[in-house]
Amino acid sequence: MPEGDTVYLAGKRLHAALAGHELLRGELRHPRLVEHDLTGLTVTGVACVGKHLFTRFDDGRSLHSHFRMDGAWHLYRPGMRWRRVAHEARAVLETADRVAVGFALHDLELLPTAEEQTLVGHLGPDLLDPDWGPGHDAEALRRFTARGEHELGLVLLEQRVMAGLGNLYRNDICFLLGLTPWTLVRDVPDPAGVIALSRKLLSSNKDRPEQTTTGSLAAGEAHWVFERPGRPCRRCGTRIRTADQGMAPRARVTYWCPTCQRGPAPRPVRRSTGPRRGAPGRPPPGLRAR
Repeated sequence: MPEGDTVYLAGKRLHAALAGHELLRGELRHPRLVEHDLTGLTVTGVACVGKHLFTRFDDGRSLHSHFRMDGAWHLYRPGMRWRRVAHEARAVLETADRVAVGFALHDLELLPTAEEQTLVGHLGPDLLDPDWGPGHDAEALRRFTARGEHELGLVLLEQRVMAGLGNLYRNDICFLLGLTPWTLVRDVPDPAGVIALSRKLLSSNKDRPEQTTTGSLAAGEAHWVFERPGRPCRRCGTRIRTADQGMAPRARVTYWCPTCQRGPAPRPVRRSTGPRRGAPGRPPPGLRAR
């Protein structure tokens, strides 16, 4: 699932391309919305809330979209060939100069702009909210510390706590904190620092498609542990480990350095050719504290 900075950048580019322009073509190809034609409406703006996008029109309605795992908005010039197959398109918004195509948007809704909060009101503070202030910090901290008995890696993904983080950032945030993703929130020594670090990382990448948590955009150097299983830790050289965190079907692939990150972690699974005949089965892997 895209990170919040990816959705923010998509919204920023859509706003620049569409805002203030009349739609010469406004097709909605989602099964629930095929009877709606947006042609003739003017786009008043595109807003991002966490991982949600709202394209607003001058008739008082908004088109809500969420990328989920495989969704995306593409921008083209009229007549350009699309980079994805046409049957994946769920929305086509065309002006005189640009064509915005929403691909694989499984979550697509048309609703009154005044009712947008019905879809995002449950979210925690948006980490990329341009109006972020002390009140946002306080609310994010309240929601975060209220999850004291939950695992840090899972809470970072919980959009009801703070909106915008995905699997990339939650893995590398845990590394930078020096804590394993299985650490309970109550054992995090600086909860306010978690929120500040989350905002810093998202904000540093929000205006470009490339994402880095290390400060380098060079190939293979952008991340600390994310998608680096079996490779040496950039700090200590220990091999990065990987395991699933959470319950199926929502379990997420998790990466960590067993030397640089303290706290509970899954026990390594011993590989064998199979159990000996008559031998008792091994208990499932548990968590151990370092």
